Amino acid sequence: MSVSRRSNKRNAPNYPRVARVNELLREIVAEAIERIADEDNFLELITVTAVETEPNLSSATVFISNLSDSHLSSLEKLRTKIQGQIASQVHLKRTPQLRFVQDGGVANGDRIEEILRRITPHKYDL
Repeated sequence: MSVSRRSNKRNAPNYPRVARVNELLREIVAEAIERIADEDNFLELITVTAVETEPNLSSATVFISNLSDSHLSSLEKLRTKIQGQIASQVHLKRTPQLRFVQDGGVANGDRIEEILRRITPHKYDL
């Protein structure tokens, strides 16, 4: 039985290894940000919601909720420090270069919840 090792970005989340790496990186990045926030008190109230790693581990996109421009600027300055945390805790072929982006799903979910709160039930709805 032959197993193809070819992969592409579209199918990457379906591979168990990539999913495990994504979850592991999410935990490490969240812990690193939490430590930094405790030290400097400027990265409070943000959450690492997900990480999507390229199959070749060259880069990873870190999705953050409540990401302001000042948070993004701070995270970009600390990117190499956070990548160092990854390198020291995980044995990977290479440490992915991190890119931080706003998680639009959280904002969309908040907007939907607000709309649902405004809807008043009609007298005859069950």
